[in-house]
Amino acid sequence: QVQLVESGGGSVQAGGSLRLSCAASGYNSNRYCMGWFRQAPGQEREGVARIDDDGSTSYADSVKGRFTISKDNAKNTAYLQMNSLKPEDTAMYYCAVSGTFCSLGTIYLGYGGQGTQVTVSS
Repeated sequence: QVQLVESGGGSVQAGGSLRLSCAASGYNSNRYCMGWFRQAPGQEREGVARIDDDGSTSYADSVKGRFTISKDNAKNTAYLQMNSLKPEDTAMYYCAVSGTFCSLGTIYLGYGGQGTQVTVSS
């Protein structure tokens, strides 16, 4: 059974930083693409960042230059370092892993976690 556990969310003031972690277990595939997507109440889901097996990354335009995704293959854990946070970054952040869906628009179709809330106040 695939299980993803996100952590690291919280409340910060604008300009602050948070680091999200996502630990995956029970996932067996030749490809280990991991990513983050977010959803705020009343808004559409948005792919935020993703990282593939070869280390290639993609970011939403809204977070480029502020967020960094990384992956520790030995620990099957992905991280999302979020700097210069803005109120519009407020959302529930979800981690996902997939061997098939590895774009910002499709990573949510993979195995997902329960999410971690990020709240940024102005």
